[in-house]
Amino acid sequence: MREQKQRGSVIMKTVPFFILIMAVVLPLQGQADYQAFHAGSLKTNNTGMYILGSWAVANMAAGAYLWSTATGNTKYFGQMNLFWNVVNLSIAGFALYGNYTTDFSTMAGDELLARHLKTENLLLINSALDIGYIGAGFLMRHLSDKSVNRGDLLRGYGNSVILQGGFLLVFDLVMYGIMRGQRVDFLRDMGMALTSDNFTVGFHLTF
Repeated sequence: MREQKQRGSVIMKTVPFFILIMAVVLPLQGQADYQAFHAGSLKTNNTGMYILGSWAVANMAAGAYLWSTATGNTKYFGQMNLFWNVVNLSIAGFALYGNYTTDFSTMAGDELLARHLKTENLLLINSALDIGYIGAGFLMRHLSDKSVNRGDLLRGYGNSVILQGGFLLVFDLVMYGIMRGQRVDFLRDMGMALTSDNFTVGFHLTF
């Protein structure tokens, strides 16, 4: 009887120790999972910005060439491509600068997930704007047939806006699909980890 009480006393002293270990280890593991998820999210975002920046540089070079050598609506097509992609290059540059200079290691898991979700929502909003750009491009082309003095300008600008809006629509939707897939997979895996039997601590108390 005395031996059983001693065993019970030892176990009762051990239980808080294990609970403390679990309270420390599990949050650390969870934070590591969030950091790994964010690393993938950041890589996707940076890749997207490099693609956008490359598109911008190519269009600026081609646009400058057409603006200086072409005539008619082609001249204005090149001009708008140049103007439009100055903005695209600025967006890509600022995004990459922020991604490379921000210390994400100090952020909690919910903050990292919130940043990812914010980017998803921004991509959806941009997709809606892209459709508006394409519509505006077609409207300018339509109005070009009715304008005597600005027909070439409206047609050139319209063709450019349709091209740029079309590219951005595909870009934003693809980026959204990839980032949403990353988030869904991560949350599913986290849910499985929380209910997994791979890491189970049991206590058997005997009195």
